[in-house]
Amino acid sequence: MLEKTFYKTFLSRSFNIPIRVNYWDGSSDVYGNGDPQVTITFHKEVPIKDIRKNASIALGEAYMDGTIDIDGSIEDLLTSAYETADSFFHNSKFIKFLPKQKHTIQESKDDIAKHYDVGNDFYELWLDPTLTYSAAYFEHEDDTLEQAQINKVHHIIQKLDPQPGKTLLDIGCGWGTLMLTAAKEFGLKVTGITLSHEQYDLVNQRIKDEGLQDVAEVRYEDYRELGDEQWDYITSVGMFEHVGEENLGEYFERINHYLKDDGVALIHGITRQQGGANNGWLNKWIFPGGYVPGLVENIQHIIENGLQLDDLETLRRHYQRTTEIWDANFNEHRAEVENMFDDQFVRMWDLYLQACAASFKSGNIDVMQFLLTKGASGKGLPMTREHIYESES
Repeated sequence: MLEKTFYKTFLSRSFNIPIRVNYWDGSSDVYGNGDPQVTITFHKEVPIKDIRKNASIALGEAYMDGTIDIDGSIEDLLTSAYETADSFFHNSKFIKFLPKQKHTIQESKDDIAKHYDVGNDFYELWLDPTLTYSAAYFEHEDDTLEQAQINKVHHIIQKLDPQPGKTLLDIGCGWGTLMLTAAKEFGLKVTGITLSHEQYDLVNQRIKDEGLQDVAEVRYEDYRELGDEQWDYITSVGMFEHVGEENLGEYFERINHYLKDDGVALIHGITRQQGGANNGWLNKWIFPGGYVPGLVENIQHIIENGLQLDDLETLRRHYQRTTEIWDANFNEHRAEVENMFDDQFVRMWDLYLQACAASFKSGNIDVMQFLLTKGASGKGLPMTREHIYESES
């Protein structure tokens, strides 16, 4: 009886859309006004103590192992929870425990390997052919995901106003599309660094296959290990979310250190307008060591480390659409993924992708591009944004 009372109170306050809840004892309740948009079925009770300890972990794991089933859109359900002030995402009673994080160089390598070394074959199933694993940029309503990712790469590089023959460092280079585009189309000499062995091997092969050995290199190195080398330009996409709250200042200090005088950097990553945060389930199962910094937090570190903010752009809705397409692609290959891993892995990744879409849709998280210069002159960056958009059509 106590358990059902807790569940009814907990669930009735967590969503702003009508939902049906089927309980483990065969009973059912509808919360909210109107026809239920989503049905949540509990096949057995999730212990109250686990929910009180960390609702995100307890409920996420219950979905992974099939204790909970959801009929309807997980994205819509979680969007409504993010939009509800008293839901488990916001109520401090349900976020008492978060895994402790460390970000030494070795621990960072281990964390990256757990996510990005799942296997290139896995990512190739549901990413676009460029293997770009960050927010796309939809210039036109009918852009495919591949075209939107190419748009994003061009958008980033053009913001640098790059001059042929100059050098670029890509911190967290992924599978290499940005750095190799900068070499082939913009005439830059590029260096990429990654902590994923799978990415390192693939980028090395791409460099050889495309005959770019004279202008491109990839290194298996941490961003803190580059010594006193300097570059004209730096890009870093989807990276600062991995460095940890305690290392954000050092991350931006390293960007300043690696830039030549009047150098330009474009830093693209997930942030929050409401302040920094992490999520227990994501940290445990998807992104070990992850931390989403707040917008003000990032800008403070930028200023404190001698960098100048020249431009700031939010691409939140672009990332919502990107993650929705990823999840649709993922589910088209659901059986193949299950053959590679198991049903729990499939449910985990489907939940992760839909939760990301919901978080962007609700404004709980954002993705922003920070255009930075080392010194106020910024290599004579143009006075307007025309150079960014002139070749976009």
